[in-house]
Amino acid sequence: MTALPAIALRPTRRLVTRAALAVSLLGLAGAHVLPAAHAALSAGAQAPTFTAESALAGKPFTFDLAQALKEGPVVLYFYPAAFTQGCTIEAHLFAEATDTYKSMGATVIGVSGDDLETLKKFSVSACGGKFAVAADSDHSIMKNYDVAHAVLPGVANRVSFVISPEGKVLYQYASGDPSNHVKNTMEAVRAWLQGAHSPRNNPEKK
Repeated sequence: MTALPAIALRPTRRLVTRAALAVSLLGLAGAHVLPAAHAALSAGAQAPTFTAESALAGKPFTFDLAQALKEGPVVLYFYPAAFTQGCTIEAHLFAEATDTYKSMGATVIGVSGDDLETLKKFSVSACGGKFAVAADSDHSIMKNYDVAHAVLPGVANRVSFVISPEGKVLYQYASGDPSNHVKNTMEAVRAWLQGAHSPRNNPEKK
């Protein structure tokens, strides 16, 4: 596995977005204190398709969920704000696991309310150029997946989904702690590959 550059947990002034500042000021950016979403789209539901301006290794492109699903399952994870501590840790974990996801035919895409310019930088520093991150500029994606934060406008709760090539939510995991999102979604993808395709919800699996 290719070593990734050390992650910087303290953003520079230029990289602090309004969302990141709001998350930090409310003490919600740490690994354990962001409230889990209570109404996130459930396993078994049809996953809303979307296109969004995105960045991969600093380069902009348009991510299309429907097109990605033609290649295999998609691991879609929402996070509050780029360059906050918990989100940087989570991105680093997904980056380290990207090759394993790819070996199972799965695509990883992160989504937040950050603007594209911020995500172009985040896709290099925290994501290591390994997977794409999408800008939910109008917050419609987080609303359609029922993961919008109840208090902070334009901020998503930390929720991960595994979506089947047929467009069904196979697995949903909501937790403010970033440490288990990779482990749990990878287990869900592996179970799908092994034929255990029944939808599962697990908001706080350890």
